[in-house]
Amino acid sequence: MLDLDALLIRADKALRTLFAPATTLRPVPGKDLPEAELAEAEKRHAAGLMRVNHVGEICAQALYEGQSLTARNREVQRALEQAAWEETEHLAWTERRIAELGGRKSLLNPLWYAGSFALGAAAGLIGDKWNLGFLAETERQVVSHLEDHLERLPECDGKSRSILETMRDDEARHATTAATHGAAELPAPVKLAMKLASRVMTRSAYWI
Repeated sequence: MLDLDALLIRADKALRTLFAPATTLRPVPGKDLPEAELAEAEKRHAAGLMRVNHVGEICAQALYEGQSLTARNREVQRALEQAAWEETEHLAWTERRIAELGGRKSLLNPLWYAGSFALGAAAGLIGDKWNLGFLAETERQVVSHLEDHLERLPECDGKSRSILETMRDDEARHATTAATHGAAELPAPVKLAMKLASRVMTRSAYWI
């Protein structure tokens, strides 16, 4: 049964995720690299890609908060909370890089958060092995998405590249952690639905 304190804590985290500057304990990857000389079109493109990745981290925060709220096993909750913390660092890194590139965050972030939180809570209610299966598949798709962005970034944009490479490694580790905790393999139609939803999000976030 969910208590009021747990809901209030999640509401506070949602407001902080959406409206407060994100923080990081680890150094920002690539912070000591020189800023590349990018043409305006390259800057806009890199900022658009980083905005998509920032939205992905907003969604990840919401997913993990929803999942941990309804997870039954305390060990599963701890795994989700650890992943959520690392996603907070990713949020800080992408937020900072967007600003450096002269871009802006997505105007639809509250919508992305609300939808992802609902999905995460639903996954948790179904059962811990499916909850972890949803986490593992989400992270696998994020790794694929990050690899695609690494190919699409301007070649000389080493700062953005360093951030995405570190994020990719973290996300792959999250998927492995979920698997070791007993994640179930999701049915193919569910995986396809997740890919289609991700495609809508990424194409919208690039522009809005």
